[in-house]
Amino acid sequence: MAAGAFTSSVIGLGGLSIHYTDWGDAGSPPLVLLHGLSGHARTWDHNAAALSDRYRVLALDQRGHGDSGWADDYGSSAMAADLLAFLDSLGLEVITLAGLSMGGIVSFVFAASHPERVRRLAILDIGPEIARGGAANVAATMAAQDTFRSRDEAFALARAANPRPADAAIRHRLAHNLRSLPDGTLTYKYDAKLRAPRAIFDHTSAELWDYWRAVACPVLLIRGDDSDILAAETAERMIAENANASMVTIPDCGHSITLDRPEALQKVLDDWL
Repeated sequence: MAAGAFTSSVIGLGGLSIHYTDWGDAGSPPLVLLHGLSGHARTWDHNAAALSDRYRVLALDQRGHGDSGWADDYGSSAMAADLLAFLDSLGLEVITLAGLSMGGIVSFVFAASHPERVRRLAILDIGPEIARGGAANVAATMAAQDTFRSRDEAFALARAANPRPADAAIRHRLAHNLRSLPDGTLTYKYDAKLRAPRAIFDHTSAELWDYWRAVACPVLLIRGDDSDILAAETAERMIAENANASMVTIPDCGHSITLDRPEALQKVLDDWL
């Protein structure tokens, strides 16, 4: 497949359907991308297209998100098990892995649990601890309005919540994250159970620090300089406690790095990969 082109596919993994996009040449080294809470595979379109001349880029809708199936369990262990089953189904032995936020937790849990499967790892704006203010903001966002009379109404709410992204970037995210209800209104695609406090957290902070320290491959931590999720002190501790890790900070960027600064993120990924 030509660089910049992709296919959209669904694979069954133990009774759960997982949707993914597949960019680039099937013979190129595989790069797997995992989105954050309430996100979807198309979050990565800008970066996947740019990387598809060198990699086979696979972006997953993780369970309960996008066009993948809903489930009873949304912890990082279950999502890491999905990733393992996905790689085995596609016959991918060793990958480069990148994850944003929730996807970042899944990524370093997976890399620590299956060191033989991950060549390099990029973690975007997440760590074993989440800043208290950011956690409160996420909870408020997940509890906010979730039905809309139009895409424009959904856009207005998203724009008010984040001044940084381009209008087109917000509309692209929404275009792949909204579904129609029987009464003609729109709502988000992700499972409402994900709104529950700590729905995705099946590990304590101490356990997540153990996973982080156990990552044995080269790992790049990418932080938005205005992140309310990954505190600077936590990021510094992460670098201090894993000798394989280095860090890059993206200026004028919040937590949603793929949305806020996709071009700056691409330069970081190009330099590192």
